[in-house]
Amino acid sequence: MKLVKAKMKKPQVKQEPFGKYLERRKISMQQLQEMYAIYAQYYDNTNFPLFLDDFSNKHGAILIFHPKTEQIVGFSTMAIHQFEFGHQRYTFLFSGDTVVKREFWGNRALQATFVKLVMRLRFQYPRDEFYWLLISKGYKTYLLMANNYYVYYPNVEGKHQQLAPVLEYYCKKFFPKYYNEMSHLLNFGEDYQPLKGEVAPITAKMRLDNPKIDYFAKMNPTWEQGTELPCIGYLGWGDIMRYPLRFFSKPISKGKLEARLCNKQGGC
Repeated sequence: MKLVKAKMKKPQVKQEPFGKYLERRKISMQQLQEMYAIYAQYYDNTNFPLFLDDFSNKHGAILIFHPKTEQIVGFSTMAIHQFEFGHQRYTFLFSGDTVVKREFWGNRALQATFVKLVMRLRFQYPRDEFYWLLISKGYKTYLLMANNYYVYYPNVEGKHQQLAPVLEYYCKKFFPKYYNEMSHLLNFGEDYQPLKGEVAPITAKMRLDNPKIDYFAKMNPTWEQGTELPCIGYLGWGDIMRYPLRFFSKPISKGKLEARLCNKQGGC
């Protein structure tokens, strides 16, 4: 009987960045230094001790890794906040600093990893009202919510005003010193870290072409000084089930096309 040798499949090398959610205690000092090196490229008025102090208030972070070197190329810090409001228990997944290297803009590793985290928490707290809360220094962060959520506020179409009281309660509870009830913005003062002007500028053409970018600029007219627009997205059971379908059916993003062009030209 002739034995046929089975062909061994070569392990596939990842071609795209991939993400993982890690609890704060599992993130090494070396990884924190890599995260800060990326952060410092895009934000002014910062230093490593300040970065560490802010991260000490988070529960973990989504880390985005290079497909070959596995070096960190982006991250989003996360915190889980719970409270009661109006006889209802709430769980909020709070996104802090979110930074991705320019050459990887448009890649979906961050969103895919976020979906997994959201689904895990939704099943962990099945009876809570569940929301995603982010604060937007720049329009790209705002678009993460506006382009992916069915129910969110502030909304360019003026929808979902019922979320405004919940958002305001959250801001007063967790950011009492920094929330401005008149402007509905968070202002962390002159020592806060604004985006570098050249990182994500908003041009007149962008505002004309994209109503959501125009809306962000109207809602947060002082974004260049570091003020942040708090945003809330509802994560009901129906939305959780629809979110992966929306995510995987989306065409390639403009950001990803820009990133590919950058790579072909040897960087941006």
